[in-house]
Amino acid sequence: METIACNGSEDSSPIFYLVGIPSLPKSLFLPIFFVFLFLYLLILLGNVLILLAVVAEPSLHKPMYFFLINLSALDILFTTTTVPKMLSLLLLGDRFLSFPACFLQMYLFHSFSCSEAFILVVMAYDRYVAICCPLHYPVLMTPQTNATLAACAWLTALLLPIPAVVQTSHLAFDSTAHIYHCFCDHLAVVQASCSDTMPQTFMGFCIAMVVSFLPLLLVLLSYAHILASVLRISSREGRSKAFSTCSSHLLVVGTYYSSIAIAYVAYRADLPLDFHIMDNVVYAILTPVFNPLIYTLRNKDVKAAITRMACL
Repeated sequence: METIACNGSEDSSPIFYLVGIPSLPKSLFLPIFFVFLFLYLLILLGNVLILLAVVAEPSLHKPMYFFLINLSALDILFTTTTVPKMLSLLLLGDRFLSFPACFLQMYLFHSFSCSEAFILVVMAYDRYVAICCPLHYPVLMTPQTNATLAACAWLTALLLPIPAVVQTSHLAFDSTAHIYHCFCDHLAVVQASCSDTMPQTFMGFCIAMVVSFLPLLLVLLSYAHILASVLRISSREGRSKAFSTCSSHLLVVGTYYSSIAIAYVAYRADLPLDFHIMDNVVYAILTPVFNPLIYTLRNKDVKAAITRMACL
């Protein structure tokens, strides 16, 4: 199918207009701008501190922290894909995106979201090996293995959204297509088309289910083995120590999948459009805010490394 504008010329690319949150009063734009700006700066600061601390502190050169800096880099990239445009929309009323810019934003947003799911799986596998096979941990989790696992997570996530993005790019749009969202989310862009959108909606749903449930299943499988192994430890202190090494990762997993579950329930419950948009916006901002807070507040090694770095 060729890309043509429904009410425009065939050889001109459509322009996308971000409606934002339709019922949001303009009087709230500036306060929300400052809230989003504060959260974005908090994400950047928290994740950059973790990156610098892990790289600078030799005691943190371990597989768990190698995967943590991957997660931190992802949070920075994930939010930078959408938040600056949202800030521009709120402060300057900048609502227009070109065809390439919209589809690049859509692709990067979904790729980085997928990457986070797969990195969380890799981190769960790392905890599984550390607790269930401690004697084999140095042999199984070598730097080469860690790099391969991280590269596979990134590469898989970069490839998965391509079919949906390419298919959507071949839909027909008005010369100015209105997107009822604050950024180019796949479903919102599909709904802005004047073509038959059923195939794209179905493909997007299938990819979302694979990205959501397959990683969750692998994480749960890892933790089922971890739980069985921990319960075999005779001392309470040993069990507590084993669980403490997983607590931060479990909180991050819980935050990530809770936001996905809320979005899915909201979609199935046929709630108002504004609720769907706000839910996606919260997912795009709050999840990356919690990750550095969880790992800095609950991890003594990371806290100590950041403190030493700040005192230099």
